[in-house]
Amino acid sequence: MNFLKFFFAATFLLLTTLLSAQDITENTFGNGIINTVAKDSSFSLKFGARFQTLYSYQLEESEFDEFEMKNSDFLIRRARLKFDGFAYSPKLEYKVELGLSNRDISGGNEFTGDAPRYILDAVLKWNFYENFVLWAGQTKLPGNRERVVSSGDLQIVDRSLLNSRYTIDRDMGIQLRHKTQMGNQFILKEIFALSQGEGRNITGGNLGGYQYTGRLELLPFGEFKDYREADLERNQTPKLAVGLTYDYNDDAVKTRSNMGDYMRTANGFHNTDIQTIFADLMFKYRGFSVLSEFAYRDAENPIARNDDGTATGDMVNTGNSFNVQAGYLFDSNYEIVSRFTQVNEDHPNSLFRNEEQYTLGLSKYFVGHKLKVQTDLSFTDSPEPLRNGIMYRLQVDFHL
Repeated sequence: MNFLKFFFAATFLLLTTLLSAQDITENTFGNGIINTVAKDSSFSLKFGARFQTLYSYQLEESEFDEFEMKNSDFLIRRARLKFDGFAYSPKLEYKVELGLSNRDISGGNEFTGDAPRYILDAVLKWNFYENFVLWAGQTKLPGNRERVVSSGDLQIVDRSLLNSRYTIDRDMGIQLRHKTQMGNQFILKEIFALSQGEGRNITGGNLGGYQYTGRLELLPFGEFKDYREADLERNQTPKLAVGLTYDYNDDAVKTRSNMGDYMRTANGFHNTDIQTIFADLMFKYRGFSVLSEFAYRDAENPIARNDDGTATGDMVNTGNSFNVQAGYLFDSNYEIVSRFTQVNEDHPNSLFRNEEQYTLGLSKYFVGHKLKVQTDLSFTDSPEPLRNGIMYRLQVDFHL
């Protein structure tokens, strides 16, 4: 609580100062509460806030071949503050994003100093030479496209099962990014990341090895909003982005690469090399959009064992998943979306399960992704007994 009091007091003083001294403002809805540039152009700041209010209702199959209520919730799914701009030079950009909802800050343990995980992003981006940009700090790794898309720019209430099972999330380290223009339209993007390998806000040191991530992206028809879902721009020519990511986490100690639970043993932690592969594409044309992804994960020694060979009960969730979703945006700014996701876990004793999920969604965009209402209905089909389920969700997304 002391941190929050200090943070809000400091934020209030900062905003008061900027409001009384700003030189250039663009205070339009969805473009930040404050958008200012210093008189000498030595820095800029855009400050924004957003939240998502979610209602969900879930049914699960009972032993009598009927569906019974599993849970019903009202939830502040996300509540965040975001600061970004440039410092000293437009070639040196920064981004800070803080999470305030319980879901945003959960996961604290002895490795985060037993503190809530407020910091989502804290990263500098230095364009040091031509099309080379060096990132340093904590931010999203260049993993699957669906994960890198902001949670505020989704065309369905939330991301797919592929993402929740196999994604690689934020971590601390460095990233080198480069872009090459080939011909009139063709663009090649290359990204390499070196990170700690144990997720965000870790303060207790590195228990395993480092994590290495490489990604290639091809945009044959030129740039477009390939990291936003839905074709809100209504592109008049076809746009396509294809991506491939390889991630190697050396001596990983968590069940989902840099995510999940620590794999503890009687004398310390279970270490194993984990590799994750993603392939994805995004297509947009005249209100129609398609997002497709494939994920694969394997580990050298997926089952955690004590020194005497007995299993601890922890294991890496290895397997593969496929996801595809398609949407069409009408002139009224209503969008209808359908999604199919298949998950195949390698081990029968995995904490997760094999399943297929079918989702039908409807969105109304009032101010693009900045103010929208989304609802969806999902049916989960599993070969395991008493695992089928139905889920309904309704969410309001609000950005300043």
